[in-house]
Amino acid sequence: MADLKKWDVEDPKFWESEGKKVANRNLWISIPSLLCGFAVWLYWGIITVQMLNLGFPFEKSELFTLMAISGLTGATLRIPSSFFIRLCGGRNTIFFTTALLMIPAVGTGIALQDKDTPLWMFQLLALLSGLGGGNFASSMSNISFFFPKKQQGLALGLNAGLGNFGVTSMQILVPLFMTFGAFGAMGGDPMTLVSSSGTLIGKIEAGSETWIQNAGFVWLLLLVPLAFAAWFGMNNIKTQEVSPDIGNPMSAFGKITFMLLIGFITATAGLWLMLPQSANGSGFGVPKEIVLVLVITATVFLLKALPGQIRTSLNRQYKIFNNKHTWVMSVIYTMTFGSFIGFAAAFPLAIKVIFGYSHIMVDGVMTHDTINTNGPSALMYAWMGPFIGALIRPVGGWISDKVGGALVTQICSLIMVASALGVAYYMKAAYGSASPEEFFIPFFILFLILFAATGIGNGSTFRTIAMVFPKEQAGPVLGWTSAVAAYGAFYIPKVFGEQIQATTPEYALIGFAIFYAVCLFVNWWFYLRKNGEFYNP
Repeated sequence: MADLKKWDVEDPKFWESEGKKVANRNLWISIPSLLCGFAVWLYWGIITVQMLNLGFPFEKSELFTLMAISGLTGATLRIPSSFFIRLCGGRNTIFFTTALLMIPAVGTGIALQDKDTPLWMFQLLALLSGLGGGNFASSMSNISFFFPKKQQGLALGLNAGLGNFGVTSMQILVPLFMTFGAFGAMGGDPMTLVSSSGTLIGKIEAGSETWIQNAGFVWLLLLVPLAFAAWFGMNNIKTQEVSPDIGNPMSAFGKITFMLLIGFITATAGLWLMLPQSANGSGFGVPKEIVLVLVITATVFLLKALPGQIRTSLNRQYKIFNNKHTWVMSVIYTMTFGSFIGFAAAFPLAIKVIFGYSHIMVDGVMTHDTINTNGPSALMYAWMGPFIGALIRPVGGWISDKVGGALVTQICSLIMVASALGVAYYMKAAYGSASPEEFFIPFFILFLILFAATGIGNGSTFRTIAMVFPKEQAGPVLGWTSAVAAYGAFYIPKVFGEQIQATTPEYALIGFAIFYAVCLFVNWWFYLRKNGEFYNP
């Protein structure tokens, strides 16, 4: 039966006899579907590096913009996605949103076959790849309903952590699949590298052939079977507190499409206001912080204006906004997941731009466009950070189940402050050196520590949410906080791009360290003080 009419996982007898088997089946289909979502959402971090290596006619700042576009859209789409499960059911949602990922995957593969493809086409495809970012909110909300509270830290940590392996899987698979014509004549012709590239197993010299279009096409090998698995293997929980009135699948798909369109419209409007004239012709240049507030507010209010069942359901779910802890956890989760996803998006191109070029004085002016033949290959190293952050995430959930989420979050915050300042120091040294590779090892190790802290902190914040909120609110809160935090995938590449253009990339990390220090205090005030409302949940 695709629809479950009875679901009471807090009853140990029901859990052991029926619930555990069904919950685990849904979890293990959800994880690879989420993995593909992350991969399609963030593959611009690798694609843009290879576009530089192939000599695509775009500025470095324009390539950072592609990652920012997919980041902003993916985060915005998480807002409607937070409410899909109650309105449309888990099975219907995961199947349809997984199938939609085929659109940007195919489009990107086609566009990358021609260096003359205009920038606006890549911007449109980056916008569409945000579908993969939106999927996280509905996936996490769905899985939260399948497991009892005492196991939610581990279950959500597995779903998010192994789902986050989409970043690492993408950063390993895409460079490897670029090295050969995996799809024959259907996949198009290769291009020739004008500067060296690489994979996790070594450097690839300039002059070699590469199939950059495989960065899009490769995901069809997973997305097609996963769509079938979701349809035939997952369930809708049709109880009163989960998905009581979802209608037939076609009406569910219609609701999902309409709500996603609202997210696309508000994200596009925000990008139009914010991107510089060279990118969109408008030249408004509205500050990104103001645009983020406008996009989030507009999306929330437009969704609430929808008629009928959607409005009734959202009025009920919007009660989370009356709970101050929704806003507190949004800030704390932005520190952990926002940093993870933002650094994962920006890390490859940051390595390429800072260490792939020699920074030398020419006629009294510091220049940053001389290729450094001794520089590390971004595609060899970039996957390691997200790999560690995703791998350690379930461990964060498991430890937090034992000792308390807030305590683990506090320790992670301290580590993030220290490692961010360390990265800033070595970044500054490298960006002023003719041989920046001398500073790569300490920069890289500190960045890996930063990734590890974000991963453990991701797991610990889930545990806190599960303990602070009632069950009906916990799912939407997970979705909402993940939506706010996902703007890190937009904000961090945007800040990196701006500061690299200003020749002060270290300022980005110093700013992030200050934010982590604020989160350290917020977490202590609300969840670690002895007389706090939820002391060490």
